[in-house]
Amino acid sequence: MPTALIILAAGKGTRMNSDLPKVLHPLAGAPMFAHALAAGMSLAPDQIVLVTGHGAASVAQAARAIDDTIEIVEQSEQLGTGHAVMQARDALEGFKGDVVVLFGDTPFVRPETMQAMAAARADADIVVLGFQAEDPGRYGRLVMNGQTLEKIVEFKDASAEEKAINLCNSGIKMASAATMFSLLDDIGTDNASGEFYLTDIVKTGRERGFSATCVRCSEAETLGINTRSQLAEAEAIFQTNARKAALENGTTLIAPDTVYFSFDTLVGRDVTVEPNVILGPGVSIETGAHIRAFSHLEGCHVGSGATVGPYARLRPGAELANDAHIGNFVEIKNSVIGEGAKVNHLSYVGDASVGAKTNIGAGTITCNYDGVMKHRTDIGADCFIGSDTMLVAPVTVGDGAMTATGTVVTTDIPAEALAIGRAAQVNKPGLARKLFEKLKSAKASKEKET
Repeated sequence: MPTALIILAAGKGTRMNSDLPKVLHPLAGAPMFAHALAAGMSLAPDQIVLVTGHGAASVAQAARAIDDTIEIVEQSEQLGTGHAVMQARDALEGFKGDVVVLFGDTPFVRPETMQAMAAARADADIVVLGFQAEDPGRYGRLVMNGQTLEKIVEFKDASAEEKAINLCNSGIKMASAATMFSLLDDIGTDNASGEFYLTDIVKTGRERGFSATCVRCSEAETLGINTRSQLAEAEAIFQTNARKAALENGTTLIAPDTVYFSFDTLVGRDVTVEPNVILGPGVSIETGAHIRAFSHLEGCHVGSGATVGPYARLRPGAELANDAHIGNFVEIKNSVIGEGAKVNHLSYVGDASVGAKTNIGAGTITCNYDGVMKHRTDIGADCFIGSDTMLVAPVTVGDGAMTATGTVVTTDIPAEALAIGRAAQVNKPGLARKLFEKLKSAKASKEKET
């Protein structure tokens, strides 16, 4: 059966107290709605419709950066969840399959739960995701009759008997597109909020002879994010789960609580991660690599057996081949570091390639920016770049070449050549003593004046 996702992402998120649309607040390095999208992707959807509202342009831009096939529609007036879903009707015109309604601020629904809902559609026209709440609070209640879901009652409209029910509505629903939009045509605003409730499709559907049921999940899966505190709680939940998964999959975390993962982090077996490491978005680390303490990685790939840090920074576009070594206070950006190459101390390598088994000395800088444009540096294999070398890009260093300490490289270096580009040293006998005496005298005179 073809499937389409409708992701509701129109809310302003007033309680976030932010100019940023709620669904764009980052959770594990990705916009909040990306987590809901990932859960829905487990159904291999044929279409995805994102319903925007507050900050529509920004939300649309973020969505297309993730998947440029996402269709964007806008809910210009906030008239309830049912009204929000109706905005997707034109985008799904002629669609012959099921639609799943997800919420951009509900990030933890598991793919397995989505699969369970899809399976339940074989026996029911409408499937609702529910959960047993320890404290039902102001959640909508699911009124069941055996396995049949009779209706969903919003807390504001519930009777005392209905408020005693602890089976609650997550908001997530699944039905055929034809059924969903047909039922939405029949719902009204006769409720405490004067809005079009998506929940009313169950009662209306039952009155029209459609079958409805509930798939249950854990309450933790349905956590919605409406405040900064809830966002922090969600981040903690994500990190706890990510650390547990990494440990179970064969990663050694020396101090798990100090390591931070991102939404898309990939870590191979037998990787060791020392304390206080941040793995930003777009990081993949292969088997046997070692990430030392206080390192920050994002948008990079670390090959098998490579070593990074301590206190290293790998920025987007950094590619470390197998057994490469990146040492303390080294920054790599948009560069390929070849197999077995070493950049061990206090260096910056940006917009460059470094060949296999090349050694980059301490304090080396690829001078890649001229104030307007970025330029590349290409260093061959088996080179030795002396400490404090400045490579003024664009420049090429041939295989097996060497630079003397303190060299400023402004032209290409042929293979196996030694480049020396520094001013000749001049010694002035006795001048240091005279200079110190002069400076000390000046300091003493200044102190006497004050």
